[in-house]
Amino acid sequence: MAAAGIVVIYDFDKTIIDCDSDNWVVDELGATELFNQLLPTMPWNSLMDRIMKELHSQGIRIEDIATVLKRSPIHPRIIEAIKSAHALGCDLKIVSDANTFFIETILEHHGLKECFSEINTNPGFVDEQGRLRIFPHHDFTRSSHGCQHSSCPPNMCKGIVIERIQASLSMEDQKKTIIYLGDGLGDFCPTLKLGDGDYVMPRKGFPVWDLICNNRKLVNAEICEWRDGEEFENVLFHLISRIISIDRNNTSAKMGQLYSVDCKLETMPLPVATGHEAFPLALPVLH
Repeated sequence: MAAAGIVVIYDFDKTIIDCDSDNWVVDELGATELFNQLLPTMPWNSLMDRIMKELHSQGIRIEDIATVLKRSPIHPRIIEAIKSAHALGCDLKIVSDANTFFIETILEHHGLKECFSEINTNPGFVDEQGRLRIFPHHDFTRSSHGCQHSSCPPNMCKGIVIERIQASLSMEDQKKTIIYLGDGLGDFCPTLKLGDGDYVMPRKGFPVWDLICNNRKLVNAEICEWRDGEEFENVLFHLISRIISIDRNNTSAKMGQLYSVDCKLETMPLPVATGHEAFPLALPVLH
């Protein structure tokens, strides 16, 4: 496929959907006051797990949570952009500090789940009692994930996830170009892992945009900002088209070099030889 050499990595909250999925569910299900009371007392993932426990005890079913998730705001141009990028052959991945249940429920609702080859996020699953459980991507109670960057939360360093993805891509024959899209503080560390020839699409006016603007010398990737769903689609497909064009030109140049070598071989004069010298010597046969 035309875009087989392109890997597009998306954040989820405020990038694919136009809200924070945790806050959306908490607010829509009437748990905002309890959430705000508990927020100073425990880590975010533990808090979300606790809120899900409280909602379950109040008779809120997993179907009620799914219904709320399905009406979370998402721009129609973003839906089409994801489907089109997948159809072109781009490898699409998600790296998010949301959770698997929230992300997969929303993607399935919009017919997008099969577009993604990989979802990296906090585990979220329904237990045998029908309660939604949410756990951290990295268990920071046992050890640190090792990244010292202040923009990375203790439960997830997206930069480490990007390095793992890059290591996996380096094992493939075809060189890959990464496009990374994000909006939050946690999207700055993975931005720093991108190399020359990669692209980062920060959402303008959001925290990662400010960090990038204040630290441009640290960013090796080309920076292409976006504001809304329309710009999301337009900028993404401008970059995909550019990368495809560059790849085609590079392939044509390589084929041209090979053709040039073939031509030289075809026109290379043969050494003049006469008599027995005109034929190769026979190899002796052992009996």
